[in-house]
Amino acid sequence: MFDDLRDLYQEVILDHGRRPRHARRLEVFDATAKGDNPMCGDRVQVWVHRDADGRIAETGFEARGCAISVASADLMAEVVNGRSDEDVKALAEKFRDLARTGTTDAQTDAQDEALERLRPLAGVHEFPSRVKCATLPWHALLAALQGRSEASSE
Repeated sequence: MFDDLRDLYQEVILDHGRRPRHARRLEVFDATAKGDNPMCGDRVQVWVHRDADGRIAETGFEARGCAISVASADLMAEVVNGRSDEDVKALAEKFRDLARTGTTDAQTDAQDEALERLRPLAGVHEFPSRVKCATLPWHALLAALQGRSEASSE
């Protein structure tokens, strides 16, 4: 059972890494930021378009890097739409914990569909050098939401 789940998660990562659904520069955007991981060469730029209420209406990205980095950016773009900046920040913190430890607070996060959608990336915790690959798009997104133009994987 565990090996089947691991295989499924690897397939999700490879699928999103090879065929990202949100990999595009947005024509209309309210914020953008670049992220760079100099240790492995991953680079990402994120664009955010907000709706009239200030929530994220659409997210796009361009990425050059490993499958983990691209898949993380793609899944991130998928799950942040409709969220406020505060919601995105909270989700980013939960994702960072997931990437670093492979787990989250199951009781409070069991209902969170977004975190479940990100769960295939939990396996990166077994490879500490890959955690930065998975979290780089999130650093870039948070920088964009804060009005900064660049982010680091640090």
